[in-house]
Amino acid sequence: MSELFALFFNNLVPILLAAAIGFALAKFLKINPRPLSQVIFYVFSPILVFKLMIGSQLSNKDILQTLLIASILMAVIGILTWLIGRALKFDRKILAAVLITAMFMNAGNYGLPLTDFAFGAAALAFASVFFVVNAMFTNTIGIVIASSGSMSVITAIKGLLKFPAIYALAAGILFLRFNWQLPSGLDRAVTLLSNAAIPCMLVLLGMQLVNIKLNGHKLPLILTSSMRLLIAPLLAIGLTRLFHVSIPATQAVVLEAAMPVAVMTTMLSTEFEVEPSFVTAAVLLTTLLSPLTLTPLLAFLGA
Repeated sequence: MSELFALFFNNLVPILLAAAIGFALAKFLKINPRPLSQVIFYVFSPILVFKLMIGSQLSNKDILQTLLIASILMAVIGILTWLIGRALKFDRKILAAVLITAMFMNAGNYGLPLTDFAFGAAALAFASVFFVVNAMFTNTIGIVIASSGSMSVITAIKGLLKFPAIYALAAGILFLRFNWQLPSGLDRAVTLLSNAAIPCMLVLLGMQLVNIKLNGHKLPLILTSSMRLLIAPLLAIGLTRLFHVSIPATQAVVLEAAMPVAVMTTMLSTEFEVEPSFVTAAVLLTTLLSPLTLTPLLAFLGA
């Protein structure tokens, strides 16, 4: 028990405290999280991905395996959730809401900092690849699901082309493969900005939780929470063993798979009017429950 408490205190408490500061800023000073979100989206996040790539020792095989495992994981979770939702006779809108909340996790604001604290730079490089895949799926498949077919796949892909982290990942892979080096001045700027990414992500996480309320459908909430916090990490463990990936890759993939519902899903549900009250409840509930599942998972992964 003391070991689990130490894992919780050393790895999760820093995240919760930073998020609490963000929550307090938005709650009491009424600070709008959108400007910070945009800075993270367009500057800090892509630079962090680029920095992690050029500073890593990832091979082409490492990157492709992580991309493949993350894709398979989200696809399998989507199929399982859809089958169970159909069996439970969920209506079209609640099924779409359950799908986007079960499939897409908070791989950035929550997953990257926790991976960094628990396992360091080696695992964080793999986690950044997972984060990009999750964001790609959220901004394509997630949009298609939330729009219930009213938006074409082509339109969703055009929106994806505006996602800067994809270009950062591609640039990082090129630098890594050809062993290119940034000039000293640029390298220091990249390091400075990438170091700001994780603290800002944590503050933003807290700010985004201010307007989320815990209400909604009981059975769909149980399904989403189970898929997101229990089934997804179990599937990730199976996939990492199937593909025989390295220990840092296993740590990153399994931990990212166990993250709570992505805050981005609340924007999708609001934009397309897909049960926004349920989706916001799913984000809050899984975020509140996540320390209970992540702490033993950290112990299992050898934190």
